Amino acid sequence: MTDLTEELVSTRLANGLTCELPASSPLARLLRSQRTWEGPSAKERLKILRAAKSIAIVGASANPARSSYFVGTYLQQSSDFRVYFVNPNADRILGEKAYPDLASLPEAPDIVDVFRKPGDIPAVIDDAVAVGAPTVWVQLGIWNEDAARYGEEKGLTVVMDRCIKIEHARFHGGLHLMGFDTGQISSRRTLR
Repeated sequence: MTDLTEELVSTRLANGLTCELPASSPLARLLRSQRTWEGPSAKERLKILRAAKSIAIVGASANPARSSYFVGTYLQQSSDFRVYFVNPNADRILGEKAYPDLASLPEAPDIVDVFRKPGDIPAVIDDAVAVGAPTVWVQLGIWNEDAARYGEEKGLTVVMDRCIKIEHARFHGGLHLMGFDTGQISSRRTLR
């Protein structure tokens, strides 16, 4: 039996209905752990990438072992995007000036690519809204469903738990099923 003073949470079920559950109940914990938010489809992600001219990498690192460094390298070498690196603790990353925050960039980026922990995403969303960036793209392995909904409420397009490098390469014919460049020459026309 549940305590009548226990906090209740409104839970949205997969069928779209909502119900009130005790916050500490096993069912409430299970439902919180499940993903119900869905971001843009593959066609919509392609459209986002085609329209973008600039990308700011928030949480960029000068450490070659970090995934943000690898993604930054790819974007510099394999795309036409203007790439900005945002890290308050770095002066230069991949030969480019590093900016302390989004507000310091010379332009509002079309995409804010985020390499930060899930709890930091709402603050990045606020910063993106403040500078007028239309899209926040949260990297592979990073998930914060509440932040995604928050970003959409603020008018942003939110992509989450997807690598921008993988998506770009996939849409431009540079990926093998394992996620690597095959090195094969193809007559298949690439997308721009």
